[in-house]
Amino acid sequence: MKIPAMICFRQWLRPFVSHSPLTNLIFLTVWILTTNLTIAAESPMRAVKAPGSGQIEVSEGDAPVLRYNYQTVEPPAGYLEDIHANNRKYAVPRSNYIHPLYGPDGEELTLDWSRDHPHHRGIYWAWPEVDFGHQRGDLHALQHVFARPTGNIQLTSDKDVAQIKAENEWKWEDTTPIVREVATIVAHRAGEHGRFVDLKFAFTALVDEVAIARRNTTSYGGLNIRLSAVQNLKLLHHADSPTINPLRSWSDSIGIRAGGSRPVGVALFEKTTNPQYPGDYVEYPELPWFQTTFPLSGERFELKRGKPLVLQYRLWIRRDGSTDEQAYDQHWREWNLSTGPN
Repeated sequence: MKIPAMICFRQWLRPFVSHSPLTNLIFLTVWILTTNLTIAAESPMRAVKAPGSGQIEVSEGDAPVLRYNYQTVEPPAGYLEDIHANNRKYAVPRSNYIHPLYGPDGEELTLDWSRDHPHHRGIYWAWPEVDFGHQRGDLHALQHVFARPTGNIQLTSDKDVAQIKAENEWKWEDTTPIVREVATIVAHRAGEHGRFVDLKFAFTALVDEVAIARRNTTSYGGLNIRLSAVQNLKLLHHADSPTINPLRSWSDSIGIRAGGSRPVGVALFEKTTNPQYPGDYVEYPELPWFQTTFPLSGERFELKRGKPLVLQYRLWIRRDGSTDEQAYDQHWREWNLSTGPN
């Protein structure tokens, strides 16, 4: 039963109890309980800091949605002994990434600490070539430059969304801050079409002569998505001809994930306001992995002081294997008509 207001509840209660201090106590106790239940029912999305680990857990009611690893994650016990000696230099403690991303039935859709590529870490935004002056580091493979939390993080929740806004600094050799990064992650309540997770990244140089590029400037780099094992995997990508206006672009991964029994789709939409939209598409089905890249092939993109590079994306997670173009078109348009995360 939902009681809309205290006065209504008291009127409802009056025939059952006599006027006394006990009446008031009963009234107050039950009103608090029903009010709290109402608030809980209307606020199913939550973003909370997990005790102990300090990582951010996002959930809808009792169902997990994602974990944002803001604090450092160490290699699992026995992991280093289980990978090739040549790969151990990449098995570096890391932070600032999403894993797990969960499916509709609680499946883990992403992979961390893979045996083949120890630096792959769920969903992460990093570049394999980060130049600082005449030096080159690798934020993707965790060499010479690392994203580290500043402690400036804000969590907000309401009945429809849970939002994380987290600041990190890219530190050269883990000491010198060269880039300020603000990552905003907005998880929406699941609806008839599935769940949307919006991502916004702002990168601002703190020093001069900082540039980012893809591997050899032509391969992978940007928003990276390392998937968990998938049965009957289907990867697809669509991009309109450059002469089409509006130019639509999306990519998708579909298949049965570990722990699940039916296909789940994880699609990716890019915001048209992203510089150099749309990014090139890269996939590695054997891993599996897919992404939209930044910057353009052959380019090194210089990060500026006081002028952030802003990149925005939307993930669409749903329980089916459909690839209906009308559905992609609808969600692409909805995403690009929205303002995106603040």
